[in-house]
This record gives sequence, C-alpha cells and structure tokens, in this order.
Amino acid sequence: MATLDINWLRVFVEIYRTRSVSLAAQRLGMAQARASGILAKLRRHFSDPLFARTSHGMEPTPYADKIYPDALQCCDRLAVPDRYRSAFDHSSAQRHFRICMTDISEVVVLPSLVNELRRVAPGVTVEIERISLESPRRLESGELDLAVGYMPDLEAGFYQQTLFRQGFVCLAAKRHPRIQERMTRELFLREGHVVVSSSGTGHIIVESEYARKKINRNILLRVPSFLGLGSIVATTELLTTVPQRLAEVVASKEAVTIYPTPLVLPTYEVKLHWHSRYHADPGNAWVRSLIARLLSEPMGRRSRNRIEQDGLKKLSPSR
Repeated sequence: MATLDINWLRVFVEIYRTRSVSLAAQRLGMAQARASGILAKLRRHFSDPLFARTSHGMEPTPYADKIYPDALQCCDRLAVPDRYRSAFDHSSAQRHFRICMTDISEVVVLPSLVNELRRVAPGVTVEIERISLESPRRLESGELDLAVGYMPDLEAGFYQQTLFRQGFVCLAAKRHPRIQERMTRELFLREGHVVVSSSGTGHIIVESEYARKKINRNILLRVPSFLGLGSIVATTELLTTVPQRLAEVVASKEAVTIYPTPLVLPTYEVKLHWHSRYHADPGNAWVRSLIARLLSEPMGRRSRNRIEQDGLKKLSPSR
C-alpha cells in the first residue's frame, strides 16, 4: 500500500462535505483535474470507490462513511499546528541546544553566546561539537540543532542565513623585531609562519589561494587548531594569516598587531545553517535570532565587515 499523503485526506474531506469534486477543488484552491487525480489515488489506496456519482452529487460509499470521522479529525488537528506548538519563553525555558561550529567560531561566537544566555535565558544550556562530515546528517536527524561556520557543500533541505562576510588579515607579535608600522610583501615572504591545518573551515580558502598564486611562505610550524594561535604569535616571531574577526578577538587578549595582508585574498561568508524539519520550531528560531543579533554587533573600530541583511535562503535541489 502506498504512503498516504495528508493532502489527499483534505481532498477526501472536501468531496465528502460538498458532494462535488469541482467544489472541493475550488475550496482547496486547486485545479479540478488535480482533485480528480487525487481521488483516483485515494481509491487505489483504500481499494474502494469512496464516492459514486448520483443525481444528488458524489455520494459516499459505506466505507467512506466509516473513515470520514477519522479523516476529518486528522485534517482538523494538522490544520491548527499552533495548538500543539507552545511558544518559546526563553526566560523560563529549560532546553538543551546542540550546536556544531568551527574552532574559529568557538573563539568568535561562543563566549558572547554563553554570556547572553546566562543573562536572558538562564535555563538554556548549550553543547558544542566541531563541524565534520557527519554534521549535515546530524542536523537532518535532529541530533544537532544548528551549525555556525563555513559549510559550502550542504545539499537541498537546509536553510542558511548569512551572518557576515569575512576577510583575512595578518597577525604578528607587537614587539616583533622586524615588523613595526607595516607589513610588506618582502617581510611577509621572508619571515617564518605558523599555519593551522584545519579542515572544514573558510581558512582553506587561504591555503588554496596561496597555492594558486604559487606563493611559498616560510612555514615553520603547523598546529591543529586556532585556539592557541594567539599565544603562539604573541610570544614568537612567527606570522599567521587569519580571518579578521578572529584577529580582533585575539588582539583584544594577546600582545599582537593586526596588519592588512600584503597579498589580495578572497573573502567568504560565515553562515548559520539548520535543517528545514526544524525551521518552524520556536526554540530553534529563537536561538537563531539570538546568534544573528550577537554577530551583527560591531567587533570594534578595526572592523571593516558589513553585516549581510536578509541573508536567509533555503537550499534547493538544484544546488
């Protein structure tokens, strides 16, 4: 037996009420041919004619009379979904959100998110995991609520909202013996560099662009994460290239100086991602709006990024 579509039941209920396929189609805002096609599917599904044409219209069969109350109850309940969806009161809610993000987002997003939740939603807790190849499946299944970061390969069925556009800058120790007022191309290429070997982030753009331009940096250190990068740069003579918002956070805590990159690098969009199954969930919608608001606030006078407005879109199958 084929799967029963709820829209078929709506057609069944309207035909039962009006005793007319054309009137049922009119009330449901569909073409009569489509309503007739759905009736044919219902007949095959239930192995019963359901309605017979008479001088008084489409009269229901005994089997149609029998299933009508259940079909009506089903349609009525699904027609008023808000009856079963309570509003999300963040001030009193007790809810646990699971969010995946890059290590860059852990530095840029997480502290302000935790502080704001403590202030406005004391009963809300958050669990963080790193974005991985499994993240899309876990978002779809509901094991994860949201993803924050760079995920260019999501397929259809996901929503995404642009939070901001991210550029790249260089970091060097404030007391670097050879770099003071400006970062020249010659200094950039001559000095030693620390590089983060991190997959699944927008930082891969940097490595791809340097490789495309055949730029050979003097890489002396590779580390697996951005989390300790600021301390490394502040206490060595190594340079690094990082996203601007990360650089601003690091510069507020470590003795480092931010310099424009002497080589032109592309920008990328940092986005919020969630599956369409949870798009209408009030709690999910609330935490999405909170993250978007926090990331739209200025990061400091150095910031040259403009926040993307109305950046919401749903990925289509053609992507």
